[in-house]
Amino acid sequence: MLRLLCPDIYLDSIYELDLNKLKIKGIKGIITDLDNTLIPWGESTVMPELEEWFRYLKENDFKVCIVSNNSLGRVKVFADTLDIPAIPKAVKPRRGAFRLALSKMGITLDEAAVLGDQIFTDVLGGNRLGLFTVLVIPVSEREFIGTQVVRKVERYILKRLKCKGMLRY
Repeated sequence: MLRLLCPDIYLDSIYELDLNKLKIKGIKGIITDLDNTLIPWGESTVMPELEEWFRYLKENDFKVCIVSNNSLGRVKVFADTLDIPAIPKAVKPRRGAFRLALSKMGITLDEAAVLGDQIFTDVLGGNRLGLFTVLVIPVSEREFIGTQVVRKVERYILKRLKCKGMLRY
């Protein structure tokens, strides 16, 4: 079970993601979470640095799809601003939304990476399909009350993964 909760890599932020290493692995598309991965929970402003990062992804021929458990309105506004596809109310870690994202991007399981800030939604969901998973530290401490509770369990899991030498950070 611990293996399903272990990301392939663990980074401080999305900006540390090495696109060249992803290309070498054959990755062509990124399924990304929204809240506390790209922007702080509850905010909707796309900062210039984030816009530049998305521009860089497109320039390097990466396809992107947002997969979020958040509502249609919130996710759509963000996705429309960046002109990328999105799947709201994804019910992660269920696999359906991840499969739909692959279809929207026109890529296979071997060509996708999942990028997110939560072990029990993003990493578990991606690992259940055999996708390359990237865990990032949340961009903000402010979050949904249910997520705050889950974070305590995540901290324990991260310690276990580090102790067993399973976590590359």
